Amino acid sequence: MRLDLEGRVVAITGAASGIGRACAQAFAAEGARLALLDRDTEGLERLRDELAAASADVYAVNCDVTAEGSVGAAVESVVEHFGSISHLVVSAGISGPFGRDIAATSLAEWKEVFAVNVTGSFLAVRSVLPWLRLADEATIVFIASDSAMVAAPGMVPYCASKGALVQFGKALAVDLAADRIRVNSVCPSIVDTPMSRSDLGVAEDGFSALDFPVQSPHEVAQHVLYLSSVRSSPVNGVALLSDFGYAARSSFPA
Repeated sequence: MRLDLEGRVVAITGAASGIGRACAQAFAAEGARLALLDRDTEGLERLRDELAAASADVYAVNCDVTAEGSVGAAVESVVEHFGSISHLVVSAGISGPFGRDIAATSLAEWKEVFAVNVTGSFLAVRSVLPWLRLADEATIVFIASDSAMVAAPGMVPYCASKGALVQFGKALAVDLAADRIRVNSVCPSIVDTPMSRSDLGVAEDGFSALDFPVQSPHEVAQHVLYLSSVRSSPVNGVALLSDFGYAARSSFPA
């Protein structure tokens, strides 16, 4: 399938690892020009060098998505380098307190989760929006989670933040429809990333020994590619649930 992403400028937050890194690799394979944003300078530089060695047109800039000035300066730097931005992928995120009763969660921890997962998304969109409005076939894709729809014990801040992110995407899709900017979210279940391995205490050999399905960051990246491409032009305001059909199952004991 031709995605027609060659030469398009794609800005990716949280690009240094996990799903963001896989998205960068996937867009590079399609010939897109890449603006990589992350506060992990070492990880960002490794990815930049890897993609540049494969002849990708890539530009990396340090960015803390929770800091308004940092986001604004990063986007300004990207535009100075590439001259435009046509697509935004918001992948920066944290899990926050994991496996903990809400009564044991501090206000500071709650605020940190929302600062990265929700406010960081708002700041990225607001900074990039003037350039998306100048682009043809512009898109925004949020990396949300199935935790926006279902919940596991001990994950209240994370679930609440991802639910807010999905609704943010839907509201934006309505508000930006007149600008022909599409906004969608991808909502995967457990993905084999450094964050999920840390949260679940999984050893270096990965999730293979466990009895539940886990998807790879590259599988998630394929959804992002499609939602960013002209092939999905009728799709707007959607939260794409990628969970192996778990949420579709009835609790009926049959």
